[in-house]
Amino acid sequence: MSMSLRVVVPPHPLIGHWLTLLRDRSTPSPLFATAMAELGRWLTYETLRDWLPHRRVSVETPLGPSEGQVVDPEVPLLVVPVLRGGLGLWQGGQSVLPSARVAHVGLDACGPDHQAHWFLDDLPAVVDPRCGVLVFLPALATGSILLTLLERLQGLGVSGARLRVITTLAAAPGLKAVGERHPDLTLYSSGIDPDVDTHGRIVPGFGEVSERLYGTAAATA
Repeated sequence: MSMSLRVVVPPHPLIGHWLTLLRDRSTPSPLFATAMAELGRWLTYETLRDWLPHRRVSVETPLGPSEGQVVDPEVPLLVVPVLRGGLGLWQGGQSVLPSARVAHVGLDACGPDHQAHWFLDDLPAVVDPRCGVLVFLPALATGSILLTLLERLQGLGVSGARLRVITTLAAAPGLKAVGERHPDLTLYSSGIDPDVDTHGRIVPGFGEVSERLYGTAAATA
């Protein structure tokens, strides 16, 4: 049976609202950061809907017994924010998953071929085979950064249903590149744009994520 990359764009009006604020070139850095965090929170919530392990329990209410369910503490969860922009998404995701273990990674896409290069790898030497891994990627443009990270995770035995990716925005060329090599992946995004420019930026997108998030340079797309 053939497989294809599963891309989920939740049809929630608040997700569309915060994405529109990201796109607006007049949005100041503090509000841009708020929008990133809100998207991280809502996308994390949607990602976990059918993925977070849980179990049934019996509890006593003040008036009698009741059946319910709780998150299964026996199944570990590893969160991987991609620096620096992924921290903006994870700020919101952390409110949903406050007890998850975190491993930061840093990759840059440099040069005319937009190849990814590592500048930080905080991934553990061994990942529990039961562990779910959730990647917070600031944006998926050409796909080179995510592909490099997925290759690294595969080397640790992480792939398939135990892995999911959250990204603010995805470009069609990047999705195609990732889908060709990782058809079993599930990715959540607030939207999909049609193209990338010669600098590897999503078009129309919302400009350079880190520049706008931290106010380090003029936020022009």
